[in-house]
Amino acid sequence: MAQTRNMTVGSPVKLILVFALPILAGNMLQQLYSLVDSLIIGQLLGVTALTAVSASGWLDWAVLSIPMGLAQGYAIHAAQCYGGRRIHELKRTVAQSYLISVAATVVLESASQLLLHPVLLWMNSPDETIRMTESYLRIIYAGLPVVMGLNVFSGFLHALGNSRTPLLALICSTLVNIALDWWFVGSLGMGTNGGAYATITAQLISALICMKAVLKIPELKPAGADYRPDPGIIRRLVRLGFPIAFQNLIISLGGLVLQGVVNAFGFIFMAGYNAAARFQGVIEIAGTAMGNAAGTFTGQNFGAGKMDRVRTGLRRSAQISFGLALLIGLIMICLGKPLLSLLVREEAGVSDQVMAFGYDFLRLMAAGLPMLYLLFIYRSTLQGLGDTVIPMLSGFVELILRIGSALLLPKYIGYWGVYLAEIAAWAGAGLFLIAGCYRRLRLLAQPVSSGRP
Repeated sequence: MAQTRNMTVGSPVKLILVFALPILAGNMLQQLYSLVDSLIIGQLLGVTALTAVSASGWLDWAVLSIPMGLAQGYAIHAAQCYGGRRIHELKRTVAQSYLISVAATVVLESASQLLLHPVLLWMNSPDETIRMTESYLRIIYAGLPVVMGLNVFSGFLHALGNSRTPLLALICSTLVNIALDWWFVGSLGMGTNGGAYATITAQLISALICMKAVLKIPELKPAGADYRPDPGIIRRLVRLGFPIAFQNLIISLGGLVLQGVVNAFGFIFMAGYNAAARFQGVIEIAGTAMGNAAGTFTGQNFGAGKMDRVRTGLRRSAQISFGLALLIGLIMICLGKPLLSLLVREEAGVSDQVMAFGYDFLRLMAAGLPMLYLLFIYRSTLQGLGDTVIPMLSGFVELILRIGSALLLPKYIGYWGVYLAEIAAWAGAGLFLIAGCYRRLRLLAQPVSSGRP
């Protein structure tokens, strides 16, 4: 198995697709065990338990996306160093990333556990679900060190063009997660908490496999001296990683406000909305895979000063992603009802209404998918160019549009306004990123730009 891949030579389309396919497969597996978790909880424990777990989505993302954002920042710099063959700087980057990650994990763990209950109350969480949601999330948050390790190790592998090892890690963890879901929830009767314990165990397995691969790559092995704090590299990593983490956080804030609006519509609407939202990760998988591939391709070629290849990669990635979005959207419209029925157990007077609300939201998400996929491509390209400020600002655009739409539109068009809040956020942020990306490319084309990060 190739441990690294140089993306500065060869066909851009082939390199991007070959790199993206393992990520796509990995995303599919990740969503598979997320859906199996929901299926087991929904079918064995009922609509209330499924709603409690589904309602944790934005709070889960609000905390766990911060390690993801920091790791993306590390990976951007690592890809640029690797593309420019600055191996000593790459090793110091790895070491300094580990130091930052440990400190960030301690702060994040403390804050998340302290603020969880007050935030759930602020979100108008219904009495039927709040205790289950809080218990589930406390276990998930306890796994923050595992999530940080997984994202850092897999991020370094992706930066060096290795998307196969993270895929292998996900295959193993998916099998373990599904088995443990059945055992913890079904056989041992651990309720929704069993799903949380299964998820953490699966993530630990992924992290260990990725860590083992990282330790085998000479370019990613720091020397002892590399662990001495290096203010220059730390500032660089923080400038790259913090805006991405902050972007994720502000997007999550908008999601939390939106979830509060959803909760205010009552338990039945909340159950339908959240059941459909469990499929959002599924319909995004091809877009996130293409975005990751485009970001790594951009980072390596930008580091090597090959801007023509950056532009070609962006153009081809956008074209492929747009076509994939149309195809996946059509599939979800055709198969939405059967898919939702997998999660919603038959319960008199409840399941039909839940299904109706869920399918309406699913159809609207499918229609907005092309813009979401372009958002992934242009955001990742900007990040690969070392610009994490415009993506962060796009997070504010998402925040404003998601909150504004969720608070205003329902007054005029009812619950459809809640659905449209998500689509409005995608469209606004996507257009902002497209404009920002082409502006960045024009600036880099000026003679004063060296093409170096």
